[in-house]
Amino acid sequence: MENVHSHEPWNKGKLIGQKPPLKPKDVWAIRIHLQNAHAIRDLAMFNLAIDSKLRGCDLVSLRVRDVTHGNQILPRAMVIQRKTQRPVQFELTEPTRSAVTTWLEKSHLRGEQYLFPSRIASSPHVSTRQYARIVHHWPKPLAWIHRSTERTQCGAPKRH
Repeated sequence: MENVHSHEPWNKGKLIGQKPPLKPKDVWAIRIHLQNAHAIRDLAMFNLAIDSKLRGCDLVSLRVRDVTHGNQILPRAMVIQRKTQRPVQFELTEPTRSAVTTWLEKSHLRGEQYLFPSRIASSPHVSTRQYARIVHHWPKPLAWIHRSTERTQCGAPKRH
């Protein structure tokens, strides 16, 4: 006797592969949600992800000195990407500078410290896995945002 099992794929009905870029209204909706939730760190993280278009591993390993000079948030920053070993320059918009300023005031971080430190003593900064968890808890359609922020600045494709 032959056993016939109807096997449903695990990803049936799920959005897989490359995600569409965020639209400006999505970006602003997320910002408003994070502001209303008083999620200071998450707002700074989101704004930096949008402005910089960095991969998650590069975003979580940013240091305070990468985006500041003294007590001032830089209008432009440059970091070396881990994957490509190439420098990437990006502009920090006013909402991002404001969010990062608020985050730094609250967290009392200094130049050499990571911008998004881990609460676990053995880890210096938030891991990429933890970043994915943080992003997952943002409102939908944000479950895919950590992938699409690499390609998005309010809907614009990433320039190479």
